Amino acid sequence: MTKPFLFIFALIIGGITVALGTSAISGPATKRMDPAPAAVPVAAESKAVLYDSLRLDTLALSRDAFSYALQGYKTLQAAGELANQRILTIIDFSLPSAKKRLFVVDMASGKLLFNTWVSHGRNSGTDMATRFSNRNGSLQSSLGFYITGDTYNGGNGYSLKLDGQEKGINDNALLRKIVMHGSAYVNERVIAAKGYIGRSLGCPAIPAPLTKTIINTIRNGSCLFIYSPDSNYITRSKILAPVITDTLS
Repeated sequence: MTKPFLFIFALIIGGITVALGTSAISGPATKRMDPAPAAVPVAAESKAVLYDSLRLDTLALSRDAFSYALQGYKTLQAAGELANQRILTIIDFSLPSAKKRLFVVDMASGKLLFNTWVSHGRNSGTDMATRFSNRNGSLQSSLGFYITGDTYNGGNGYSLKLDGQEKGINDNALLRKIVMHGSAYVNERVIAAKGYIGRSLGCPAIPAPLTKTIINTIRNGSCLFIYSPDSNYITRSKILAPVITDTLS
């Protein structure tokens, strides 16, 4: 009786050991089969980290401009409005037009792709843009968030449509034909002669040699933000409303 009992007991213990052994092996194997965690998007990083890693302070980009731009980008991204989530373009009108105040950031790689000159509307100011309007015929720039559209060849050559996202602030952009295009009055020679670049009818005009490259990079559904420390805009913007008091951490 003792031997059969010991034999049965050994089988039971052995079965438990095998079962436990199988569980211990299959656990790690299952984990290895799980998809790898997605890389943390640059947009999810601390605003201060990204601003500092790109050394945007050395290029004179306002911290406020970058902070607001990133918050608005994330808001539009969360709403599913951005077909091209890779690109964030910032125009900082707190800078004079003789400064390179257009910044194009690759949000996937965390790299600054372009930093160059960009014009403002002729009725927005001379060297500094200080007046803004959404009214057709105002010849002024409009602040706020835009989504880039498709391209076309028009009177100013290769151009990019801009769809204003803020009602009463820039939503007449398509009606006003506010587009990004190249221009011969946006260059260092004009700055040397006048102290500022030429002004547009309200469009953000960029240097002619860079037109196609920049437009092809930011077209088809990316976020573009035109900033000024204009209290009227900042308090009226519904896109910025949840984050007006947000500061760089």
